[in-house]
Amino acid sequence: MQLPENRFKRALAAHEQQIGLWSSLASPLSVELLAGAGFDWLVLDMEHAPNELPMVVSQLQAMAAYPTHPVVRPPWNDMVAIKRLLDAGVQTLLIPYVETEAQARDAVAFTRYPPQGVRGYASGARGSGYGRIADYAKHCADELCVLVQVESRLGLENLERIAAVEGVDGVFVGPGDLAAALGHAGDIAHPEVQATIEQTIERIVAAGKPAGILTPNETFARRYIELGCLFTAVGSDIGILGRGADALAARFKPAR
Repeated sequence: MQLPENRFKRALAAHEQQIGLWSSLASPLSVELLAGAGFDWLVLDMEHAPNELPMVVSQLQAMAAYPTHPVVRPPWNDMVAIKRLLDAGVQTLLIPYVETEAQARDAVAFTRYPPQGVRGYASGARGSGYGRIADYAKHCADELCVLVQVESRLGLENLERIAAVEGVDGVFVGPGDLAAALGHAGDIAHPEVQATIEQTIERIVAAGKPAGILTPNETFARRYIELGCLFTAVGSDIGILGRGADALAARFKPAR
């Protein structure tokens, strides 16, 4: 049995645009549906969605037949949570709220076995093909992709140092928390927020790392891609279902 190749990681390294979608419905059925839509990657969110580890495993299984790559966002930059996700077979992690170089180094260390890191060892986990992948422990790091989210004033101050950490494969701009940190919670379209996002993307690109972001606004998405954003989530399952349902109901129901 061979170690699965991380196509997403290789695409970023080759500077190939990766268009993604956010999944927060915590359902293997919705994930299976979305995985067949043609997106390059799909975030399985655990930070702001009612998702737990067994549910994520079911969603990974639902995606397995499709080329869409699963990116899992754990609830926090936590050694135990990350270890369990890696053992479950996750190859790409989106680590929330990284503010310092030390936190970025921790995120990478949590994904590496000693002596390079502090990941705990298990011989028969799903990630190693239940022990069937030869030399999994020696080679798994080659296929792991660590993305870190910068979404605070402190994170912006330390951006270049975070991006320079060895083992960080990309830096994701968290627009919601960033807007709140700038005093504009819920108003991502605010000119100050948009200016900061654009500057941050440019700084990430200048630092030599792939930049990523989430926005359902097509105009913003195309602008970010133009600036060099390389992994771009252009919507969410909740947004598609919710706004689509609202629009359909409005066409048949009088306004209330």
